[in-house]
Amino acid sequence: MSNILCGIILGMSLILAPAARGQDAPDVLAKKVTDEVITAIRSDKDISAGNSDKVLSLVESKVLPHFDFTHMTRLAVGASWRQASAAQQQSLTSEFRKLLVHTYTSAFAQYRDQVIQYRPLKLQPSETDVVVRSQIKQSNGNEPIDVNYSMEKIDQAWKVYDVTIAGVSLVQNYRSSFNSEIQKSGIDGLIASLAKKNKSLGHQQAAKK
Repeated sequence: MSNILCGIILGMSLILAPAARGQDAPDVLAKKVTDEVITAIRSDKDISAGNSDKVLSLVESKVLPHFDFTHMTRLAVGASWRQASAAQQQSLTSEFRKLLVHTYTSAFAQYRDQVIQYRPLKLQPSETDVVVRSQIKQSNGNEPIDVNYSMEKIDQAWKVYDVTIAGVSLVQNYRSSFNSEIQKSGIDGLIASLAKKNKSLGHQQAAKK
């Protein structure tokens, strides 16, 4: 799973670039920055050694600004999202973002020469919602993994709102566990559960410094 996750995060960082490149189609953008991002990761000894602070900085600067976390959280929570107050929705989004930060930081530190190939994207000028399809070639000889990124165009910038790995949607996968928690303890119970999980993950990462 860690190999899959680090491939996903790498893929996201390749698709998502600084605002100056925002006019490129998502798949064209991915091809442009693949070499430079991989080179940066391979040449950074701190990241290779698992320096959590530096990996976190990389995730925060290269990946997270280009996610639509509100959209992702709304999809993951499902119908219960409409029952949540504005304050609860904000808390859910914040805790879900933290959870993904912890997950991505751990995965990024384990990058091991995965190769990512992108399929051509037929993008119409009027389109604002697309799926960028990629395949991760595993360095250990295992079967390639299909990874698709659902992206929407917001204010001329493309943002990810879901990732599908080998046919399994990230937000749909979280929805199952989120709904279970909501049924048991309500919206506030889910928020508390996410906060507890994030605190535990934070302590684990701090211990690795």
